[in-house]
Amino acid sequence: MSATITEVPAQARKQQLLALCRPFLAEVKSMTPGSAVERWLNKEYGPGSLFYDEVADLVRRGVLQENWAADVEIDGPRYRRARLVPPSEETFWFSITSVYMDSTGNPQNRPDGSYRGDFHGHPYGEFNMVIPVDDGAALAGPNGWCHAGWTAPAPGSRHYPEAKGGAVIALFFLPAGRIHYPEKESQSC
Repeated sequence: MSATITEVPAQARKQQLLALCRPFLAEVKSMTPGSAVERWLNKEYGPGSLFYDEVADLVRRGVLQENWAADVEIDGPRYRRARLVPPSEETFWFSITSVYMDSTGNPQNRPDGSYRGDFHGHPYGEFNMVIPVDDGAALAGPNGWCHAGWTAPAPGSRHYPEAKGGAVIALFFLPAGRIHYPEKESQSC
């Protein structure tokens, strides 16, 4: 079966993303996510760095204009995600996934106006690049709200992803592609 017209650009963009991320993954492959690594990521790879700015621009286009990133609806168009790159030797056994969350209109009636996604756990932690779409949009991380930059939940961490202040994209890098969605919050991950 031949590829559709939209699959070809999507695959090309995913390869472009992989090319941008591979040197980054080579550098972080032996690091353990946590607060110290989060601080390091924000210093070395935060907004204003060539890596952050190029990847953020590519992923924003993929989500907002080209529909190849975060294109699978979880809760309608306001909460979408997609695994862009599976773990492989080429990615040092990381997967790359994009998530789009939009808290606009506060559909869950949360007191702080945030939007809450699916509860999940990180057996090996995660490196999470936060890309705001709207000015003032933020994603909750283990060290508070992140408006742009990085969060790095530690191995064994569990949480509801939460966005506030509008729309935000999370591009997360999972060691061994490991993420766990338990049926109930009280279950162990």
